[in-house]
Amino acid sequence: MKINRKKQHGGAAVEFALVAILFVTLLMAIVGFGHWAYTMEMAADATRAGARIAVVCDLNDTKIRQAVQARVPQLSLADAQVAVEYVPAGCNKGSCQSVRVSLTNASYNSWIPFLPTVLPMPPLTTSLPRESLESVNAAGELNPSCI
Repeated sequence: MKINRKKQHGGAAVEFALVAILFVTLLMAIVGFGHWAYTMEMAADATRAGARIAVVCDLNDTKIRQAVQARVPQLSLADAQVAVEYVPAGCNKGSCQSVRVSLTNASYNSWIPFLPTVLPMPPLTTSLPRESLESVNAAGELNPSCI
């Protein structure tokens, strides 16, 4: 059987287009998953940073929530989504044993154009033992973490 070469023009271009669409789709999915994993790690780091600030700054300092929110701007966190708890409940700076910073009810908005979706983030919590719990040390110097 003889193949007519004139009818075969453009076949490679069609094959390339089909493979390229699949390749670009797979590449965007990999990059999108990587961005989601990166955002999850940033959110976990934000709770750790919030807990580190909470143990050395005044009780219920507004800088704690602001620091957590600033570390994950892509989540657009509200104040209600960032919880700062002192253990035991109702303690003062002399009787607190630890500080717990939690991030709850956060959602990740996918930026992939062909798959716009919202994925819920798992709740994240970091606990640290108390330290000074005051923004000013005994010498009257302001702690730079609390500025």
